[in-house]
Amino acid sequence: MKRETLFLRVVVFILGIPILGLCIVGLPRLAQIYNSWLPELAYLQYPLLIVLYATAIPFFFALYQTLKLLTYIDKNKAFSELSVMALKNIKHCATTISALYVLIIPILYLMAEIDDAPGIVLLGLVIIFASIVIAVFAAVLQKLLKNAIEIKSENDLTV
Repeated sequence: MKRETLFLRVVVFILGIPILGLCIVGLPRLAQIYNSWLPELAYLQYPLLIVLYATAIPFFFALYQTLKLLTYIDKNKAFSELSVMALKNIKHCATTISALYVLIIPILYLMAEIDDAPGIVLLGLVIIFASIVIAVFAAVLQKLLKNAIEIKSENDLTV
């Protein structure tokens, strides 16, 4: 099982590095491009950047919770309350990301109207729905894990 969890840790880091690079390099450049590209919506630059940076916080927290969950699996503590809490935190992070992107959909719509690029709104919707799917998946796993822990504790008491 160590090989599989090591592979998943590498995947988590591979997911995190581009987003970190985007936050450090990409978003400031996006702000400059945004001003020159859509000067009539320049006043929306800062709310958009604030929300984009704010979504990075729950994203990285969810990655951290994923690494903790993989650590619990390595230590044979997968069926514990700690794992349930990690899944609960991942669910809350995904929900937060969806809610934050719902806030910027009107800004994306205005951008799409001015530049005649509806793909921007579609990209925002894809992120919202992907986050919702992750939240639902984490909730289902959390419930299954809780039930497994209850069955395990009942079996331990029976013996």
